Amino acid sequence: MGIAERVNMKAIIKERRQPGAIITEVEAPKITSHEVLVEVEAASICGTDVHIWQWNEWAQNRLRRLPLIFGHEVAGKVIEVGKDVSKVHVGDKVSAETHIADGTCYQCRNNRMHVCKNMEILGVDRNGVFADQFALPEQNAWKNDPHLDLTLASVQEPLGNAVQTVLPKDYTNDIAGKNVAVLGTGPIGLMAIAVLKQLGAAKIFATAGGFNKTRMDLAKKMGADMVLSARELGENLIKIIRDATDGDGVEVALEMSGDPTALRQAFQILTPGGRASLLGIFDKSIELDINNALIFKSAIVYGITGRRMFETWVQVRDLYKHAEFREKIAAIITHKVPMRDIAKGMDLIESKQAAKVSLEPKW
Repeated sequence: MGIAERVNMKAIIKERRQPGAIITEVEAPKITSHEVLVEVEAASICGTDVHIWQWNEWAQNRLRRLPLIFGHEVAGKVIEVGKDVSKVHVGDKVSAETHIADGTCYQCRNNRMHVCKNMEILGVDRNGVFADQFALPEQNAWKNDPHLDLTLASVQEPLGNAVQTVLPKDYTNDIAGKNVAVLGTGPIGLMAIAVLKQLGAAKIFATAGGFNKTRMDLAKKMGADMVLSARELGENLIKIIRDATDGDGVEVALEMSGDPTALRQAFQILTPGGRASLLGIFDKSIELDINNALIFKSAIVYGITGRRMFETWVQVRDLYKHAEFREKIAAIITHKVPMRDIAKGMDLIESKQAAKVSLEPKW
C-alpha cells in the first residue's frame, strides 16, 4: 500500500460559532484500515458550504462539532490506502460520495443507503475537503475516468442530486417526450435542465424567484424552452405554463428552490396523475392544500435527498460520455478561484454573480 508522508497541511476550518472561517495549518489526516487518503485537485462550493460560512440557523442547529474542515464536492488523487482496501489503488482519480452510511441499518440492508439511519456527511459530520488532503471510506470513493476534467469531476455530487431529482427510484427514463417544469435556477436546478434536455424532454419550463440574468441566461443555455421570473409574473406564471401546454400543465414538476410559493406553483401546474420531485429545503413549516394539490390530483410525489448509492453515479458517468452535456455542465461553473480566496468565492455566490464556484488547491 502507498504511505503518504505525515506532514501538516493547509485547510479551511470553521473554528467558531460565527460567520466566516479561517485558513490554517493542521495535521494531515490518518486513515483507518478501510479508508483511502485523497489529495485534493479540485473542489467546488455547495449551498451547504454557504450556510456553514454564513452560520445561518440551519448551520447553527445542524453542526454538532467544531472545529471542522468543511466542503464536500471534490476530485482528487488517491495517495494512500488502508490495509483492508482492495478495490481502490494509489494513483486512482476519485470523487467522493459524501453520504457515509453504516451499512448495517434497516435502510442500508434494503438498498436505501442514501437514507441510512446513522448517516454521516462529509464536511458536516466529519472533516471535509477544503484542504490539501482528506480521508474517505473506500466504498465512498468513486473512481473517475482519468481523462475527465477535474472541475467536472468535482461537481458530480451535486449533478447526482439533479439526476436523482429527474430520475427518482423506479424511474429509468420517464422524461422523453414530456413537458417538465424546473422551479429554481440555482446550480442544481440548472444541472437538472441539462439532464432533462439530454433525456429528450418535450418542453422545459424554468422558473426563477427573481430576475437573475446570469442564471436565467444559463437556464436557456442548458435547454429551457421558456424561462420565467416568478417574482415579476406572480400568478400569471401559472396561466403562461398552462397556455403553453394546451391547458394540460406539465407531466413532471421539479421543485429545486425551497421557496413555499414555488412549491404551491409546482402542484398548480402539475397535470392530474403527474409526478413531482421535491429537492428544495424549506426554512420553516409551510401550508399546502393537500386535497387539491395531491389527493384529488392523484399526484406522485418523491422527496429527494442525496443520490441513490450508487445507481445515480452510474447515470452521471453515462451522461458525461456526451461532449455536449459536459460542455453544458462546464458552463454552470462560472468562476474559479484559489482555495485561499474562499471569501471571494462566497461573495460571488451571495451576490448572485456566480452560478457555481470552483476552488483550486492554491494557498
